[in-house]
Amino acid sequence: MAAETTVTSAKAWSPDIHVHAAVDAVPDALIMQTSTVAGSIEGDEPVVRVAYVDDAAASFVAEGAVIDESDPTLAETLVHTGKIAILVRLSREQYRQMGTPEALAESVRRAIISKANTAYVSQAAPVAPAVTPPAGLTKIADIETAPAAVATSLDSLIELIAALETNGADPTHMLLSPTAWSSLSRFKTGTGSALGLLGAGVEAPARRLLGLPVLVSNAVPANTGLIIDKRAIVSAVGNVEVSVSKEAYFSSDSIGVRAVWRVGQNIVRPDRIGTFTVTEPA
Repeated sequence: MAAETTVTSAKAWSPDIHVHAAVDAVPDALIMQTSTVAGSIEGDEPVVRVAYVDDAAASFVAEGAVIDESDPTLAETLVHTGKIAILVRLSREQYRQMGTPEALAESVRRAIISKANTAYVSQAAPVAPAVTPPAGLTKIADIETAPAAVATSLDSLIELIAALETNGADPTHMLLSPTAWSSLSRFKTGTGSALGLLGAGVEAPARRLLGLPVLVSNAVPANTGLIIDKRAIVSAVGNVEVSVSKEAYFSSDSIGVRAVWRVGQNIVRPDRIGTFTVTEPA
């Protein structure tokens, strides 16, 4: 008797899976733009262990003197991941309509990015012993907070950047909610002035603030912003896997389209990431 293989068996026993590298399929996801991708894993239990060194201090020594040994700390940060998934069911007839597969693929892509962005920023920390899905950036303890809400001027924001740089950060991005960017864009140069603090004229100001590129996302809580040093955030990002099955809903003559993406993040040095709120101008 010949052995059954994936070559000889029906497709129901070996469904096709299409894999897309995340950098190609979802390059605009926040985790791809504002973190350092350290690896990729499969499963809720395994973790990516990211090694880093807390530098020891250097000092002056006299000529010919014995140099004292330094003791840098060899540390690690654990990156857990969670699996984002979406399953769409369509009739066979609908799936075969012109343009449906392409429109559906784009819809699934948007849905995965939207969920990933929200999780990256504000996913609640898991309750022990659970370790996944991992906490979003704003839910990780010990990140820096601006001394006051940003209101009418950028002073509080400037102070926050100074605090982060004092901690060794080299900020790479500013991440804002739409309402926070709207409020900042409406700050004026003075009382009674129509001149915007971030720029003037009928053209929208370039999305840069204090020398940093600005990303605006509805995944960020309202009236909130983050200052990010992407080197302080490590992530694990898998491939985006898309599967199409004609057998899962055989009895109803329907097609199933499934997409999954495993992602996770953690902050190596929380004091190099800052958060702030923006007060809407009167």
